[in-house]
Amino acid sequence: MELLNLTAVKLAEKIKAGEVSAVDAVQAVLAQIEKTEETYNCYVTIDREGALAEAERVQREIEAGNLTGPLAGVPVAIKDNMCTQGMLTTCSSKILGNFIPTFSSEAVVNLQKAGAIIIGKTNMDEFAMGSTTETSAFGATRNPWNDAHVPGGSSGGSAAAVAANECFYALGSDTGGSIRQPAGYCGVVGMKPTYGTVSRYGLIAYGSSLDQIGPLCKDVTDCATIMEVIASHDTKDSTSMPREDYNFTEALVDDVRGMKIGIPRDYFGEGLDPEVAAAVKAAAKVLEEKGAIVEEFDLDLVGYAIPTYYTIAAAEASSNLERFDGVKYGYRAEDADELHRMYKRTRSEGFGPEVKRRIMLGSFVLSSGYYDAYYLKALKVKALIKKAFDEAFAKYDIILGPVAPTTAPKLGESLSDPIKMYLGDIYTISVNLAGLPGICLPCGLDEKGLPIGLQLIGDCFAEKKLIQAAYTYEMARGAFEKPAGREE
Repeated sequence: MELLNLTAVKLAEKIKAGEVSAVDAVQAVLAQIEKTEETYNCYVTIDREGALAEAERVQREIEAGNLTGPLAGVPVAIKDNMCTQGMLTTCSSKILGNFIPTFSSEAVVNLQKAGAIIIGKTNMDEFAMGSTTETSAFGATRNPWNDAHVPGGSSGGSAAAVAANECFYALGSDTGGSIRQPAGYCGVVGMKPTYGTVSRYGLIAYGSSLDQIGPLCKDVTDCATIMEVIASHDTKDSTSMPREDYNFTEALVDDVRGMKIGIPRDYFGEGLDPEVAAAVKAAAKVLEEKGAIVEEFDLDLVGYAIPTYYTIAAAEASSNLERFDGVKYGYRAEDADELHRMYKRTRSEGFGPEVKRRIMLGSFVLSSGYYDAYYLKALKVKALIKKAFDEAFAKYDIILGPVAPTTAPKLGESLSDPIKMYLGDIYTISVNLAGLPGICLPCGLDEKGLPIGLQLIGDCFAEKKLIQAAYTYEMARGAFEKPAGREE
């Protein structure tokens, strides 16, 4: 259906013009979900009745002139680790299988104020721990480009839902690449903003110093528009940063003349698929032809990023996940006749293998005798990684590289080898460690017909430069083709 192929911004324009209604848009999405969801498994929860009722209310507000924003009436999907008042929020874990929050996360509230209509909650790696959306307690999500392959993770449900036309855009969260990597695997646009730009209030924490909410969408215009809506200073989040300028859409300019772009040689070494390398370098050539100054440079410490990230993230996860003990909310093991036995059984039965692995790793690196040797050392390396990026951004406006070493692997390939799965994050995690913004957009297809993702990284609060460069490349590239099985 042609309606489903519209971007979020184009759909909102048609709704405002009276060409279609918000109810039409929701019905089209629900019909597409009915058709393809059994194959792709993008959602944990679909709120059919609630979405239709909200669409009718929003449509009346639009007609009355009370909702005039660029996303009013557009259906959106929310990753299942963001609290939504009155709607099941599970983090794709058995331990939160019955959790219905009494409040909504700030990013969701901002969307609702703008007239967005929530279709449901998307599938994800359990507690955002994974890179393939295979660790979910509700089954794996499949890639709409080829359902034998993973969509990436942990925001794989959100990325796949956008690629499969099961929503017009979605929210994801990015702790070590969890928006950008699935965007690359699913051929959509994904952005991880500067840490503190989007409130983390209501986001169920994995690694508190690394997590950030961002958009997954069809093009760079949608990305900038969604960022304007969800970004805000929030006093309920102590890490939220007040910013003078949230006007991201003014960066939608087709011009990179004089922009300095650095390509780290370290990103094109061993382990990078030749097809991915060729597509990314071809994208760099396009920007160079448009007037950018492109050169290679050395970005040291890349080899230390993965151990640093997994030490810090696991340590924070072991602390954050202490609260899920069967006492206050969520799953509780039955027939436990004593408190400590109830704790043990609840956590043993409620958490999946990957979450347990990271809790144990985190508890180990925080334990006495190992704290200095591992956790403290990781924090020092994190500071060195930030320093290396600071030095790079003294010379360059943007850093360009791949988002992942390969295109989407087949289902089951990564899960059997956790270290291999962790290594898939090599190009994304440094951005989180340094609190930087990054954007991913498609730059080609491999010989199997799977999308290749281009990653652009900016200095803190330099989202506008990223949007401008991404928009310029997107204009030169032209329309990106769609998955073969997708509804037209």
